[in-house]
Amino acid sequence: MKPFLDEDFLLNGKVAHRLYHEHAAHMPIFDYHCHIPPGQIADNHQFANITEIWLAGDHYKWRAMRTNGVKEDRITGSAHPRDKFQAWAETVPATIGNPLYHWTHMELQRPFGIGGVLLNGETAQAIWDRTNAMLETPQFTTRGILEQMQVRFICTTDDPADDLAHHAAMQTDTGLRTKVVPGFRPDKALSIEDPRAFIEYAERLGAAAGTTITGLDDIKSALRRRIERFHELGSRVSDHALLVPPARFVSEREVAAIVTRTLSGQIPSVDECEAYRTHMLVSLGRIYHELDWAFQLHIGALRNNNSRMLAQLGPDTGFDSIADGALAAPLARLLDALDQTNQLPRTILYGLNPRDNEVMATMIGCFQDGSVAGKMQFGSGWWHNDQKDGMLRQMTALANMGLLSRFVGMLTDSRSFLSYPRHDYFRRLLCDLIGGWVEAGEAPNDIALLGAMIEDICWNNAVRYFGVDVER
Repeated sequence: MKPFLDEDFLLNGKVAHRLYHEHAAHMPIFDYHCHIPPGQIADNHQFANITEIWLAGDHYKWRAMRTNGVKEDRITGSAHPRDKFQAWAETVPATIGNPLYHWTHMELQRPFGIGGVLLNGETAQAIWDRTNAMLETPQFTTRGILEQMQVRFICTTDDPADDLAHHAAMQTDTGLRTKVVPGFRPDKALSIEDPRAFIEYAERLGAAAGTTITGLDDIKSALRRRIERFHELGSRVSDHALLVPPARFVSEREVAAIVTRTLSGQIPSVDECEAYRTHMLVSLGRIYHELDWAFQLHIGALRNNNSRMLAQLGPDTGFDSIADGALAAPLARLLDALDQTNQLPRTILYGLNPRDNEVMATMIGCFQDGSVAGKMQFGSGWWHNDQKDGMLRQMTALANMGLLSRFVGMLTDSRSFLSYPRHDYFRRLLCDLIGGWVEAGEAPNDIALLGAMIEDICWNNAVRYFGVDVER
């Protein structure tokens, strides 16, 4: 029987052990998509307590606590931070079988160095005291944690209307070793279902771009200006959240009329919304291609399913699920629209529904063109799939139908500075997967060959793919 969470956690066999300890463990982290607040890095934020850094904004933990019968006041409400931490500690034993049990104890091991102690209601006070004492030290500011975890690159998620002042400040901050750049997330600019919200957003976007938005051309011009500003600050990545890929192609004149009517307060039809999103994604994709950016498409999240809790807490609070819409045909049409003119940028597809793994793994092969190794990527197990089974399913589908060796690897997709052990979790699974092939005689026992492949997936592929100059 193996000890829980020892140095060979998730590693089965001598080859997996060697691949991890000799090649994966020492690699730095390249986090090309996350939701960490850039202001907390710029200001080198010092957290008040473990609840602030560990529970605030973490809807993974919130969902588990609700399932365990914890009242909302002790999750997102006004309860004292110590009481919220106690509620989480009492929930942890109930999470066995959920990746939260692994992640919780991995995050206590690194960066806090707390091993051999399980978090529960009885150990909560000792762990509260110990972690809070550490959080008062320079090693546990935001930058101190990034340095401990060897995070060398972070791409945050930023709206085109954001002022990016924190990012601008970090560009010249010689005390910051981690390279931090903004990621372009224009979802609000592509959402016209609610005219009132769209009009308000158009005013914000126009102000950020130094223009007034009265129609389609103004929106496209404003987004172009903001893309250029993001580019100046080192961004090479866009990101779009799509329930299903839109593929309704109409003339630009028709799209312009849709925008004009929406800006006058008229509610667009479902078909009109899809036509607008299609037009904008193709237009933006061409700009990304021109600037050699990566085009990320996160597909399949059904959001805000609980309307009562949406009204009470707002979005991104743990009430989103996997969607099951058809995506293969519209995704192919969307990608093909860009490829027809040879303007399809390097693209990463993420599918939230594991049912679609093979769809995406085969779809990317239709648009590889030899210009860039792994130009089209099937992105890592995302959100509800960033656990053992989900990661292994995604990597297995990619290996079966593409080139796992060209994979750009793991990202955190997290709002927490304590989520970086998830990279270690991924790396252990990667090494165990490949090591298992060797043990079964399905891959050669060539540690130099396989070790180089592991290091590429952990770091090198992403550095090359995103084309950024970053210190290792």
